[in-house]
Amino acid sequence: MTDRTASCDCGQLKVHCQGEPVRISVCHCLCCRRRTGSAFGWQARFPREAVTIEGESHEYMRRGDSGSAARFGFCPGCGSTVFWRAEGLEAFVAVAVGAFAEPDFPPPQVSVYDDRRSRWVGLPPGCQIID
Repeated sequence: MTDRTASCDCGQLKVHCQGEPVRISVCHCLCCRRRTGSAFGWQARFPREAVTIEGESHEYMRRGDSGSAARFGFCPGCGSTVFWRAEGLEAFVAVAVGAFAEPDFPPPQVSVYDDRRSRWVGLPPGCQIID
């Protein structure tokens, strides 16, 4: 079984994940772009029971472009967002893929809010597109 650990930049907040993610996606919504400071958010969704959170986190809640809420766990020291839980998807924890710092992490299978994707961003073959 695969075990992965994601962490914030300073290493104080860690998320341990067992097994493979059930979904890997990129989101191009304006909220994710602002939150990450990048062209998109990249997340891996794991079953809640496969995730262990270690360290202190603070929480930020926001409503996304869809209208549903998400609660983001971030490090109070360095400010890195490491994980979140989405309203309606309580059985899962989403983890920021960049926090794994794993160059060979599997590519996204889904691209959401793709109509807002920056024109220079390419997607892997077979990636499902959801506008």
